[in-house]
Amino acid sequence: MVSRHRVGEHLLAMGEISAAQLQTALQAQAETGARLGEILVRLQIMDEARFLDRLAAMLHVPLIDLQAVRLESELVRLLPEPAARRLQAVVLSRTAEGLLVGMVDPTDILACDELQRLLGGRLRWALVAPSLLAKLFDRHYQGVERVQEQVTVLDEALGRSLFQRQGKGQNERNDDAPVAQILQALFEDAVRLNASDIHIEPDQEVLRLRRRIDGVLQEQVIPEHRIASALVSKLKLMAGLEIAERRLPQDGRFEITVRGHTIDVRLSTLPVSHGESVVLRLLDRSKEHASLETVLEAELLHRLQAVLQRLHGLVLVTGPTGSGKTTTLYGALHRLNTSDRKIITVEDPVEYRLPRISQVAIQPRIGLTFSSILRTVLRQDPDVILVGEMRDRETAELAVRAALTGHLVFSTLHTNSAVGAAVRLLEMGLQGYAVAAALRCILAQRLVRRNCPVCAEPLPLTAAEQAILSHLLPNPQGTPRRGRGCGHCHFTGYAGRMAVVEMLEVEPELADALRRQDLSAVVRIARQQAGYVPLHQVALRFAMQGQTTLEEALRLVESEEYLPGWETE
Repeated sequence: MVSRHRVGEHLLAMGEISAAQLQTALQAQAETGARLGEILVRLQIMDEARFLDRLAAMLHVPLIDLQAVRLESELVRLLPEPAARRLQAVVLSRTAEGLLVGMVDPTDILACDELQRLLGGRLRWALVAPSLLAKLFDRHYQGVERVQEQVTVLDEALGRSLFQRQGKGQNERNDDAPVAQILQALFEDAVRLNASDIHIEPDQEVLRLRRRIDGVLQEQVIPEHRIASALVSKLKLMAGLEIAERRLPQDGRFEITVRGHTIDVRLSTLPVSHGESVVLRLLDRSKEHASLETVLEAELLHRLQAVLQRLHGLVLVTGPTGSGKTTTLYGALHRLNTSDRKIITVEDPVEYRLPRISQVAIQPRIGLTFSSILRTVLRQDPDVILVGEMRDRETAELAVRAALTGHLVFSTLHTNSAVGAAVRLLEMGLQGYAVAAALRCILAQRLVRRNCPVCAEPLPLTAAEQAILSHLLPNPQGTPRRGRGCGHCHFTGYAGRMAVVEMLEVEPELADALRRQDLSAVVRIARQQAGYVPLHQVALRFAMQGQTTLEEALRLVESEEYLPGWETE
């Protein structure tokens, strides 16, 4: 094996670097103590991929791309996390020839000796990229060892008899330490993985901890199910809820700081067969809010911008919970948030703080409902009003009245489509003439998972998929793609989510149908309106462009109005 001191000489002999560059790198190495490869990459003398390729050839070891291989967490955790991070090494695989261990620097003899002592048996070495190793550690350890260690401590404490625990007044405070450590690890993992929710679900023999990442739940099962009540009690304390009340659902919230992020946590408890199920919704206040440019396509953005320039009217955003409605609404408010406009929001709860905007949270317990606050808001001389949700006829009527009296009003409804939202307003009992005069446009949206940019590859259509596309998407063009799974996307094939949005503008013919309260005409005219592209067609177009998978797009083909044949009605 080539000595680490001769790597630079080999690179010089191969013509990869010049003598002057080698001298500069060696001087920087003497000053910082960093590895030669790190310095060459930092000084932009060589890029990392080329350096690693040449180094692997020199050392006669394989170069393993951590993005492309699926590793078993059980094997990775054969090496304790502190040692793995300190030695910059990872167990890659096990064969009849022994363990294959990836290292950032296989020339480090002391590190190799310590790995031999820790792992035992026969070891073979491979080279891995340092830039990918930290992410791999985060993905596979994920605080699992830390959580499990504290779970064991807590379970042992809970296993003591009641007499023993009462006999030591300090015990309850001591038992609280592992609970805090477990919750800290859970929150840190959730922030690092960009999880939107944490689920704590007690079962008969196990405790399930689940995180929702990109809309999909990922589960960790803990056999020490007795700790569930301790976790729930601690969370209730943090949210200021009644600890002794286990028969009724409770809702609360609290704020924590994790890894420099300020997280607003909304907590909901639900009595279940084996205790209390808890769901924690996480809102990262430290994140910069997404702009409309990141949500809408250029054409939709241009059309919406024209609506936002109007001085009054009603703009609705519709979709199920978790479809990104708040992001779109806040993006619109951000565009309108200038010194010459008074903007007031009525929300449940206030999710993100916006400068210069007056934000009010409803509190039904003391009579602060959407409708009661909205009456007061109208006396506050606003130009723009956001009503978090039109839950009942009274709130909807007030929002429409505000739009008719010179205010630009934004709100949300829970319907499947923009067309459905227009119909819903009439079904709620609102007068057709008022809806026709107030309503400007409706946005309906969903979130679909985005293809991983690192591992996505073309995926030919099957005969069945081609048949479906021929029914649902006129003139489909492009080639679908799908991520094969890699380290970048945690081997899911997806990385992040994107909005699928349809926009329905209220033009004269549609306004006339609304005024007449002719529901069938509203549906027919809306679907035939120029510029209206239904959600499922937008999603399928994204799939044909390779931005998401066809499977994700077809999830939107759920309601009857999107089944084949509606286009010809």
